[in-house]
Amino acid sequence: QVQLVESGGGLVQAGGSLRLSCAASGRTFSSRAMGWFRQAPGKEREFVAAISWNGGTIKYLTSVKDRFTISRDNAKNTVYLQMNVLTPEDTAVYYCAARRLDITTSVPSEYDYWGQGTQVTVSS
Repeated sequence: QVQLVESGGGLVQAGGSLRLSCAASGRTFSSRAMGWFRQAPGKEREFVAAISWNGGTIKYLTSVKDRFTISRDNAKNTVYLQMNVLTPEDTAVYYCAARRLDITTSVPSEYDYWGQGTQVTVSS
């Protein structure tokens, strides 16, 4: 089992920045692909970004590619999502997810472990 705990969410004005963290515990962290997803009220869960265990493969949702940066520190068992130039459309609960495999994917059902989420609210 892998336990994931997100932090760093909050309320920010449009144009501002937030840095989300996801701390993992339990079984091996470094050999897993990790991802960030988000879910706004009334909408389906949406892929945001994913990273392979060594950071060599990174994927982004097109609308965040030039504003968000995913990274990981395997020594700290932590994955990050730096979010810049936030807009009200980024408002959602953000979830961290881990796979058993080191293959990045944007498909939620292909992730095996999920955190409980952290709320990000961007005011206009």
